[in-house]
Amino acid sequence: MRKPTLYQSLKAKRRSQSLVIGVTWYTEETWAQVKATATDPECFEDSFAKWKAIAVAARRNFQRSGVLALECQIVPEEFSAWCTANSQENNSTARAEFVSEKLSAAHAPQA
Repeated sequence: MRKPTLYQSLKAKRRSQSLVIGVTWYTEETWAQVKATATDPECFEDSFAKWKAIAVAARRNFQRSGVLALECQIVPEEFSAWCTANSQENNSTARAEFVSEKLSAAHAPQA
């Protein structure tokens, strides 16, 4: 039996290691609340239905490419408190950082 090439070994290793990302997720109510207080409301789609269609398609595309895309609900009150504690405005950068922190906390190795 031949030893696999370096390329084959790296490719197999990459397949076995799942990349996990958090996908910002809302209910219709929370989407409206977060958009209403955002400093960049132009970054939101015109309607919740349009946002949801885009978000579902993006999550599906991530998953097809082997990325584990987890829905990460933004609770407006929790997000607002996080923004205050971290001296952040409600903008796309803060929303992404918030989701990333929530995902990291939920998937941190237990000591």
